Amino acid sequence: MASSKEKYVRRSISVRLIRHGESKNNQVYRDALRLFKGGSPDFDLQGWTDYVDKYRVADPGLSDVGQEQALRLSHYLEPHLVNQAGEVRFVISPMKRTIETMLPTLTEMNRSNENSHIKTVINGFYFESEGCHTREKVEPGMNSEQIAECLSPAGVQDTSYVGFQSGPENGWYAHGTGPETRHESEQRAARFYVWMMEFLDEQLMEAERGEVEDIFDAGVTLPGEENDKCHDRFQPRARRRRTAIFCGHGDFMSLVLKRIVSGFGHAIEKEGESHRSAFVHFNTGITELEYFGKGRFLLMSSNQVPHLHGPNGECYITGGSLKDGWSYLMPSDKILLDSEVAFSFSDEVQPHVAEQAEALRSLYLSKSGSSSSQDELDATHHKSNALTVVVKRGLQVVGCASLDEKTGRLSDVVVRPSARRSYVGQSLIDAVKNRAIETKKFDKIVVEPDTSESKAFFEKMGFELTEGGNDETYTSEIVRMECKL
Repeated sequence: MASSKEKYVRRSISVRLIRHGESKNNQVYRDALRLFKGGSPDFDLQGWTDYVDKYRVADPGLSDVGQEQALRLSHYLEPHLVNQAGEVRFVISPMKRTIETMLPTLTEMNRSNENSHIKTVINGFYFESEGCHTREKVEPGMNSEQIAECLSPAGVQDTSYVGFQSGPENGWYAHGTGPETRHESEQRAARFYVWMMEFLDEQLMEAERGEVEDIFDAGVTLPGEENDKCHDRFQPRARRRRTAIFCGHGDFMSLVLKRIVSGFGHAIEKEGESHRSAFVHFNTGITELEYFGKGRFLLMSSNQVPHLHGPNGECYITGGSLKDGWSYLMPSDKILLDSEVAFSFSDEVQPHVAEQAEALRSLYLSKSGSSSSQDELDATHHKSNALTVVVKRGLQVVGCASLDEKTGRLSDVVVRPSARRSYVGQSLIDAVKNRAIETKKFDKIVVEPDTSESKAFFEKMGFELTEGGNDETYTSEIVRMECKL
C-alpha cells in the first residue's frame, strides 16, 4: 500500500476502550423491561418508571454477573499485557462500576509486574452521560480519598486524578446542578477527546526524543519476529508495546468514538438531541485502536468479548442488544423530518454536502434522454453564476439541484426516493421561487425534464410547457417547461 521509497516511521500506541461490567443499575433496567413488557404494545410505562425509581442508585457497583465479567476480563487481559505490553497506562472513569471492573486486572498486573510499568489515572471527565443523581437530585460521587480506598485491594499506588471540576478532594460530580443534559454530555465528550489525544501525544513525543523504547513502528518486522502472529493476543513478544486502556461507559464511549472516527469532522445536528449514529458495546466489550499522533486513529476491532465465552458453553454476554435500550439513542423521526434549504456557490459547498449531492446525482439522475453531455453538466455546476441548492435534514442531504441565476435554469433536480413523499421536492422548488422574488435576478424558472415522472412533478409544482414543447414522449427527448413568478 505504501511507496517503496517511503521511509516515514509510523510509531503508534496500542489503545483499548473497554466498557464496564454489568452494573446493578443495568440489572434493574433489564428486569424492568422484562417485568413491564418493554418494547411491546402492552408496555407499562408507569410500572417501569416506579420500579426504576425504587431500585436505581446514583453510582452503582457491579452486579453478580458484572463481577464474573470483570474476573474473566482479567484472565484475558493479564496474560496479554504481561506478554505483549510495555508500560501500561489505565485511564478509568471515577464511577464505582468502572473501578470495580478494572480491580481484578489491576490486582493481577501488580502481582506480575513492577509497579513502575503500570500507571493509573482517574479522569473526572469520563463518567457516564447524565452524571450522578437519584431521582434528579445531585449526588457528588466519590472523591480521590474514597476512590483510593476502592483501589487499595489491587495494590494500586500513586494514582493521578484529573478532570475533577471541583477538585479531587470533592466528589467527581460535586459541580453538578442536576442530571447532565445531552448538550452537556456532548460538550464533555469533546473535552475528553482533546484530553485523550494530548495524553497520548505526550507519550509519542517521549519516543521521538528517544526517551522510551516501547513506542515504535509495529508495522515493521525485525529479525526474530518473523513468526509473530499478530492475531495471537497471548504469544510473547520480543518488543513489548506501550498500551493505554480506557475503561468507561457505553453511551459516553460512543460519543467519544464518533469524534475519533470522524477525525475532527463530528458535528451535532440539533442541540439537545442524540446523533443519528452510535457505537454499541457489550458489558466489558473491547474496542481496539492504534494511535499515531495528532488525532490519527486506526479502528482495529470493535466490541470484542472473547473472554465471555467459557470452554463448556458458558456465555456471560450482556448489555449490547436492542432489548438493553440502545435504540433509545436514535433520534425520533419527527426530529429528522425537519428540513432546511441552502443556496451556495459551487466552491463554497461544504465537503460533506458536496459528497452527498454528487452521490445523489450519480445514483438517481436519469442517464438517458439528456441533451447535455456530462461534461456540459459538470461545466454548469462550476459556472460562477451557478448555485448549488440542497435540502438537508440535519447533516443529511435529501435533495439537490443546480440553479443558474442568470438564466433562471434549474437543472439536475434530484430527491432521494424515500423522501419524495415528504414534500422535499416542493420545499426545494418553493425555496427557488422565494429566492427569485427576493433577489429579482430572474423572473421565471426554466426546467427541462427528461422523463414522464419528472414532467408530472414539475407540472404539479406549477410549471407549464413552453411553446413548441413535445407532449408525446419524455423518456428520450428534453421538454422545456417554465414557471413564471
